[in-house]
Amino acid sequence: MANISLQHIKKIYPGNVEVINDLNLEIYDKEFIILVGPSGCGKSTTLRMIAGLEEISGGELRIGDKIVNDVEPKDRDIAMVFQNYALYPHMTVYKNLAFGLKLRKMDKAEIDRRVHETAKILDIEHLLNRKPKALSGGQRQRVALGRAMVRDPAVFLLDEPLSNLDAKLRTQMRTEITKLHKRLQTTFVYVTHDQTEAMTMGDRIVVMKDGVIQQVDTPQNLYDSPCNMFVAGFIGSPQMNFIKAELAAKNGGLVVKFGEYEAPVADSPERRKYVGKPIVLGVRPENIHTMDDMPECGPECEADMQVELAELMGAEIYLYGMIAGNRMTVRTPSKAAVRSGDKVRLVFDCDRLHLFDPDTEGIIR
Repeated sequence: MANISLQHIKKIYPGNVEVINDLNLEIYDKEFIILVGPSGCGKSTTLRMIAGLEEISGGELRIGDKIVNDVEPKDRDIAMVFQNYALYPHMTVYKNLAFGLKLRKMDKAEIDRRVHETAKILDIEHLLNRKPKALSGGQRQRVALGRAMVRDPAVFLLDEPLSNLDAKLRTQMRTEITKLHKRLQTTFVYVTHDQTEAMTMGDRIVVMKDGVIQQVDTPQNLYDSPCNMFVAGFIGSPQMNFIKAELAAKNGGLVVKFGEYEAPVADSPERRKYVGKPIVLGVRPENIHTMDDMPECGPECEADMQVELAELMGAEIYLYGMIAGNRMTVRTPSKAAVRSGDKVRLVFDCDRLHLFDPDTEGIIR
């Protein structure tokens, strides 16, 4: 069993600098879980505490049924892949892969078998006699993964392993690592600041901010049902639009008013408490449509936008402009043929609007 349990974990650096405060997280056996958040949110520190590379200031960390707070990294049955690959430059790929096994005094024949088996899986057999300086970024990344794989650990820890690669190679390696997880059937804990990586790779995503977990959920649930404005704005590209608005009662239901426009929204006892009060309306760029690309949807709200900039992204156009004093981004199919400087009539899909409390920034359900 390679489940990981973090209970009331704290990390305080000298000078009473608190980076992690009361972190609680259960990572399931064979799960691919992703820690995501902006720089400085504590995700890499959390990973390094699981690895044993950072001392835990408080709380309890279990791997399987064993408390490992004071267990040496080499005795935790984990393997870590670093952002900078951390390969030995003077050793061949073969020796890099074999080094950890030699330290364990493993039989030569078994080392050779494991190295070649791993190299075959990662398609680096033809590189075994090369040194790291003769490898491309993607090849070095494969070697770094291979060095973790040969040990057959219970847990893989990956700290932003793709951040040094170019965009095309990152996409390719995302697929490779996902396939590798399915093949190895091992627990993966993966740290990234890239929400696209998080959305495409993880079984569950842990969104962090300032050392605090904001939400833990599947990619789809995070996208559809964010718990607060931070998660809503962090997950999704381009990010969610936020509009200063007010909630009002009308004809027995509820509407959101912003500028001269209003949009009907679902009624609920919690939302009723905000009638007559300011709120923040959240709407994703792909849930705002031009009249030409209107899909079948529920209740609608129409609004005008002066397009300041139209970015052609191939199959789509990103439109940037202002609606009721709020800066907006709209994502629409390229057939919409909207250009910079145009005034365009837009339609909001009111079934996909999110309401937030402007003070707590929490969702209003």
